[in-house]
Amino acid sequence: MLEGYQSRHSRGFSIARSLHIDLTLLVGLLMIASLGLVILYSASNQNIDIIYRQLTRLGVAFGIMLIIAQVPPRQLQFWTPWLFGIGVILLIAVLSGFGVVSKGAQRWLDLGLFRFQPSEIIKITLPMMLAWYLNDAALPPRPKRILVCGLLIIVPTLLIAKQPDLGTALLIASSGVFVILLSGIRWRFVFASIFTAVAAAPLLWYFMHDYQRRRVLTFLNPENDPLGAGWHIVQSKIAIGSGGTYGKGWLNGSQSHLEFLPERSTDFIFAVYGEEFGLMGVVVLLLMYLFVIARGLYIAAQAQDTFGRLLAGSIAITFFFSIFVNIGMVTGLLPVVGLPLPIVSYGGTSMVTLMIAFGILMSVHTHRKLLSQ
Repeated sequence: MLEGYQSRHSRGFSIARSLHIDLTLLVGLLMIASLGLVILYSASNQNIDIIYRQLTRLGVAFGIMLIIAQVPPRQLQFWTPWLFGIGVILLIAVLSGFGVVSKGAQRWLDLGLFRFQPSEIIKITLPMMLAWYLNDAALPPRPKRILVCGLLIIVPTLLIAKQPDLGTALLIASSGVFVILLSGIRWRFVFASIFTAVAAAPLLWYFMHDYQRRRVLTFLNPENDPLGAGWHIVQSKIAIGSGGTYGKGWLNGSQSHLEFLPERSTDFIFAVYGEEFGLMGVVVLLLMYLFVIARGLYIAAQAQDTFGRLLAGSIAITFFFSIFVNIGMVTGLLPVVGLPLPIVSYGGTSMVTLMIAFGILMSVHTHRKLLSQ
């Protein structure tokens, strides 16, 4: 009986491998997506239409992930410079009069049937570009190569920050930095970079928009304007704190259902979850995320070439960074930068981009034997 189970189990993995699906990663993603729908149902005041729309988006995103997983890493590597170049050109087009202005930001291109945000291309192609560039020489990279990597990071980051979209710019810059760190860069460069970033902080403040400065000041002292700029973060902390150890129960969150908590379906959905499921629920969600991150790092460690190793490692660490920044801003540990909680927040574009990244992870892992042959 045990042999029969082992045989079926092994056959299932074999079929998944032949379809280039990493079952372990897929199970982790499906668990988080399922829990996300449960939270969203409550956060949207039991709006079933929102759940249907999110289910459709999840279906499309997972479908794209499985399609990307079929593409061998060598094909991805071949197209990387072209995709990155197209992304940068589209970012320039957005700021050159072709972009659509909405809510004070110029981030989208109108393609008739839908609007497209070119920064989503850069989220994927920047770490690919750096991994492609560093793959051609011995590691750790020499100072000249690190300088080129810095330029590859700075150009799209500044274009996205100009839109303005500080949260996405921060995420994209971080994904590039993670590739450099994973390449084995010497510690003296790391400390020099940190020192340079700290020294440049006053310059960053000078280029910030007024609303971005208010966000930083609100982060430092949210109680200074609790009914204005500090409203989001004050209400978020009240919601999470009132959840206690076990929470108030599903659909029973007073802060969210009495309309105290803004953006509760998108950026601040973690506060809804913390209020209704408490500390124990938060631990469960974090363990699910940890499971996916650990699998991503394992795939990076098992990669057969530098391109796959650097790219997979950057995807896994950037995924962790996205979670860290969202939970940090919702709990008041970081300034509000407008990043969704991965796989859980309501939304489509960022979900598709994220699943493309996981499709690349699956491709790197499931094509290993084919590469060695």
